Amino acid sequence: MREGDNRHRPMRVADIPDFDTLIDARSPAEFALDHIPGAINCPVLDDEERRIVGTLYKQTGAFEARRLGGGMVAANLARHLRDSFADKPANWRPLVYCWRGGLRSGSMVTWMRLVGWDAQQLAGGYKSFRHHVLQRIEAVVPQLQLRVVCGATGSAKTRVLQALAARGAQVLDLEECASHKGSLLGALPGIPQPSQKQFETRIVTCLDALDLARPLYLEGESARIGRLSLPLPLVARMRAADCIEVVADSDARLAYLLRDYAYLGDDREALASQLGKLKEMQGKAVVQRWQEWARAGDMPSLFAELMALHYDPHYERSQARHFERWSMRRKVATSSLAPRGVEALADALLALPA
Repeated sequence: MREGDNRHRPMRVADIPDFDTLIDARSPAEFALDHIPGAINCPVLDDEERRIVGTLYKQTGAFEARRLGGGMVAANLARHLRDSFADKPANWRPLVYCWRGGLRSGSMVTWMRLVGWDAQQLAGGYKSFRHHVLQRIEAVVPQLQLRVVCGATGSAKTRVLQALAARGAQVLDLEECASHKGSLLGALPGIPQPSQKQFETRIVTCLDALDLARPLYLEGESARIGRLSLPLPLVARMRAADCIEVVADSDARLAYLLRDYAYLGDDREALASQLGKLKEMQGKAVVQRWQEWARAGDMPSLFAELMALHYDPHYERSQARHFERWSMRRKVATSSLAPRGVEALADALLALPA
C-alpha cells in the first residue's frame, strides 16, 4: 500500500508484514485449533455466542440470527475498544481476519475505521491462509536438501538436532512441531498435540525461514507422529533423501532413555496402561512382565527389554523399507550420549562431505 493510501481494500497473506497487529476475530475455539502465527485473538463472538447464533440461523433464518448476533458483536467490539485497543495510537494499522473474511472481520474493520484507524481485512480470511500453507508445502518441500538423521530408539537424535541448530545448521524438528516424541511412549506430560492444521502451520513457519541453498537436517520419522500425519510431500522427499545413521551402543542408549523418559515414572499406572497396547504384538506374558516393572518403577529392566524386543527389531525392519538410499547411508558412531557425546556427534555430522 502506498504511504497515505487509506482506502479500505482487502489484503493478501503476503501483505501481513506491512501491518502493526494481526487480529483473529474468530472464536477462541477456532483460534486454538489453528491461527496465523503472530495473531492475537479478539473474538467478535465467543464460543457459546457463536453456537447460539448458528443454531438460530438454522432454526429461523439469517435475519433473526443477524439481529441477535449483531447485538453480541456490538457488545464485544465495545469491550475490545475499551480494553484490548485502548492504548493504540491514531496511526495504528491492524489487519483483521475471520474464517472467510466475511461478517465478523468486516464488522470489526468497520468499527475500527470509524474510530480513525487504518484497519484492513484479510481477503478470504483464515481459509486463504490455510490455502497458503498447503501451497507452500507443495512448492518448498521438493527444493529441500535434506539430511535425514536416523538411529535406533534412544540414539538422542533430537538432542543431536538441537546441537546442530546451536552450531548454525538448519534444522526442522518435526517432533517439536508435533509436541510428541514419536513413539508409543512419546506423549509429553501435560502438553497436548496440536491440531493437524496447526502442525502443518508450524512446519511451514519453519520452512519459510530456510535458506534453500543450504542443507536441512531432520529426524527420520514415520508417516505419523502420535496422532498427526506428516504432509505427504515431506514424507516422499524424506524417503528419497540421503540418510545419516547415529550408531550408539546399547548401554549408552539405555542410559539416555532412562534420563529422557524419567517423567514416565511419575504416573506408573498410566505407563502400564499404555504398555497394554502392545499385547497383540508382543504377547500377553511379555507385556504383563513389562507392566509389573512399570508399576514397580523398575525402569532399567523395562527399557532394556523394550529396546531388545520391541524398538530395535522394528527399527531394523523399517529403515530399509522406508528409505530408498538406506544401503548408502553414512554412519557416525559414539559410545556416549551424554552432552559432550551429543556435541561430538553434531560435529561429526557437520564434518561429513556434502
